Amino acid sequence: MAVNYGSKRVVVGAHYGLRDFMAQRLTAALMALFTLIVMAQVIFTSGPLTYESWAGIFAPQWMKALTFVVLLALFYHAWIGMRDLWMDYVKPAGLRLTLHAFTIVWLLGCMGWAIQVLWRL
Repeated sequence: MAVNYGSKRVVVGAHYGLRDFMAQRLTAALMALFTLIVMAQVIFTSGPLTYESWAGIFAPQWMKALTFVVLLALFYHAWIGMRDLWMDYVKPAGLRLTLHAFTIVWLLGCMGWAIQVLWRL
């Protein structure tokens, strides 16, 4: 007589929910903090806000590095959100894979463009 201890249930993606939830909150907090820093710099900039003063905010190397980190957080935040959206609401596997691939290509393209803009300032 065999004794069955526990369930033989296979859970796909176990514990990913908490990690993704925490990553979304961490990246959102980082983006909010960055927004406050940029807003403070804009508010305390003397005179009218021109292209030169705006470029001056992002000219220091520390600001470029911080902006780069925030861009990475933004794209990771967007990837988690879109991936979860496709996984939850798109049932055909082929369409879901296509949407995942399109999302990755789109986000990488946006990241390349954002880095190009950032380092040209």
